[in-house]
Amino acid sequence: MFKDIAIDQCDFDRYTFVDVRSPSEYREITIPGSVNIPVFDDGERAEVGTLYKKVSKEVATERGLEIFSAKLPRFIKECKKLDGQIVVFCWRGGMRSKAAATFLDLMGMKTLRVQGGVRAYRHWVLKGLEEFEMKSDTFVLNGGTGIGKTAILKELQKEGYPILDIEGLANHRGSIFGEIGLTANNQKTFDSLLFQELKKLKKSPFLLFEAESKRIGKLLLPDFLVEEKEKNAFHLFIEMPMKVRVDHILQEYRLHEHHEEFVEAFRLIKRRIHSPVANEIEDELKGKNYERILELLLEYYYDPRYRHMANQYPAERRVTIKVHSIEEAYQEIKKLLQEKSLLVPVQ
Repeated sequence: MFKDIAIDQCDFDRYTFVDVRSPSEYREITIPGSVNIPVFDDGERAEVGTLYKKVSKEVATERGLEIFSAKLPRFIKECKKLDGQIVVFCWRGGMRSKAAATFLDLMGMKTLRVQGGVRAYRHWVLKGLEEFEMKSDTFVLNGGTGIGKTAILKELQKEGYPILDIEGLANHRGSIFGEIGLTANNQKTFDSLLFQELKKLKKSPFLLFEAESKRIGKLLLPDFLVEEKEKNAFHLFIEMPMKVRVDHILQEYRLHEHHEEFVEAFRLIKRRIHSPVANEIEDELKGKNYERILELLLEYYYDPRYRHMANQYPAERRVTIKVHSIEEAYQEIKKLLQEKSLLVPVQ
């Protein structure tokens, strides 16, 4: 017989999680890294749910078993492809995960079931974020738009430095143009991924992350992370020539492939830009002169905001690094991290 396991007792590195809910439920929220092998598709789930509400639990259960029975050979086959200890879950640890775990057990596959399902997992994540304490020294990477902060972080991460890539977890670049060419994660997915990374990095001697506001697109950062940035962290400010920044933005955003998204994003901030400049940007958009557009946005919109933010931190908690390339910035930050923390990368 399968066994139930509490979410806080799960070994997320060793277990193989199987989400047996419908594809739309899986897209909304799941345990990161889980495999979706649904008991019902979206239409079947709606059918069984309607029977449950309008007829009876018994009729709904019978129809559910009838649907699932037809899928059993494929379901078992898919699960047999998986490595490691299988742990199944549904929304509340109810009928779907019980049926899945029972049949897997009958086939001789040792199976666990998440007690309370993904709902219990969501509550666990929210409680964990609410109670999380930053015990590591923290460094925050700052700089004007286009200096390649994410690229710098990724290079440091490859070398074993403890990096929290917030924008990567959000799948959003953080600015009003941050979702161009991307599909941002929803809040539930972001919270789950963030908590997962924080748990991994909890024992790191220090932590480096990019300066972010309270909101990334539509996503909200937990209060403790914003407070850590504002009150305790040591800030690394990168300065880089305008042309290098523009070239990097053009390379990363590929604006020629996402012109309409870029135009729409600009319209959202147009009223915040001095009218003559905003009008010039609109004229340049017609000719898709992205280089000039970016120069104007950086000089008259992003850089003034950046300078205002930079002046909020006391001199003893900040340093400015002037460089001419992302590679140079990466090398300088490595040196500074070792000097400030007296630590080497955590491999």
